[in-house]
Amino acid sequence: MDYNVFHPEHQQFREQVRRFLADRVTPHADDWARERRIPREVWQEMGRLGFLGFCYDPAYGGSGADELYRVVLNEEMARSGAGGFCLAVTGHNDMSTTYINLLGNHEQKMKWLAPCIAGEKVCAIAVTEPGAGSDVAGLTTRAERVGDRYVINGQKTFITNGHYGDVLVTAVKTDMKAIPPHKGISLFVVEKGTPGVSSRKLEKIGAHASDTAEIFFDQVEVPAENLLGSEGQGFYAIMANFQMERLAIGVLCVATAQHILEKVLEHARQRVAFGKPISKFQVVRHKLADMATAIELNRALAYQCALQYSKGSDVTKEISMLKASAGEMVNRIAYDATQLYGGYGFMAEYEVARLYTDLRPVSIAGGTTEIMKDIIGRLMGL
Repeated sequence: MDYNVFHPEHQQFREQVRRFLADRVTPHADDWARERRIPREVWQEMGRLGFLGFCYDPAYGGSGADELYRVVLNEEMARSGAGGFCLAVTGHNDMSTTYINLLGNHEQKMKWLAPCIAGEKVCAIAVTEPGAGSDVAGLTTRAERVGDRYVINGQKTFITNGHYGDVLVTAVKTDMKAIPPHKGISLFVVEKGTPGVSSRKLEKIGAHASDTAEIFFDQVEVPAENLLGSEGQGFYAIMANFQMERLAIGVLCVATAQHILEKVLEHARQRVAFGKPISKFQVVRHKLADMATAIELNRALAYQCALQYSKGSDVTKEISMLKASAGEMVNRIAYDATQLYGGYGFMAEYEVARLYTDLRPVSIAGGTTEIMKDIIGRLMGL
């Protein structure tokens, strides 16, 4: 179905990204997963090709492209079959550098945004803590002003790009007594390698190429110039960026589900049981029909959300619906795919098996399905 969302320029960009991924990512995805790392030269190559930060101001290396280019990139990355790579790049492009672009001044953008766009540095957003996830206002990492510097103490966890990344956009409390508490939240850039910053790489059940870390801040001193925006502005920036983050995840979910369906269709046509391809059995045809229908419904919502978001419309409720629906949908698709593959679906050498575990966090990261439903309910006036 043609949704009439993309222009010829978007399609040209799609072809460029698809060629790059086919040549430089898909053939190496298994190796990166085993090594638990994406080579730094891949980031640099993406920067040279204009695949990072393309929506940002050309003054800092971007292209000034519209937000639909993010959709194109995320759809094509989903086709690569490299789940960890997708999470790492989306974390950099759509979830962390965005804050520097939104709140940073010219000097800050030149110092941190420009090298992130060039692929010379990798960015992470450090919000989640052991005791505060979707409850952002409940975070306890604090920053105390001491002269012309701030001293940061606390801990973050489940941070994508947190171990090998270079730039940490870090949410902290600058006013522990603020009422309500969210008014005391600020955002700082903390560079890895700063004295007092340490990280521990976490072992996940999937998306292995993407590094996820605990990060510790022990008397970390940063210049006051590392504050993004003003004190107390962090919570509002985080809430605003959640919509882009959740839209990106929703698009990844839909596109990955489509990729899985294509793999399963190929398998069902080739796999013979009881003298005929399993695609000829009604129970299998119906299952595949259900999968295709669920994907198309979510794709329609994803494209409409993306189109309205790119126009500046407030689609918080609809994006929350997309995040909740697509996150659950792609996990069902992955489950059904492994079932239809039979024993092969449990073998790590098969892509559908790897994607089954790679996809598990999409209904958790960026706001759980349960949080999304609560937001939807509140926006319905309940």
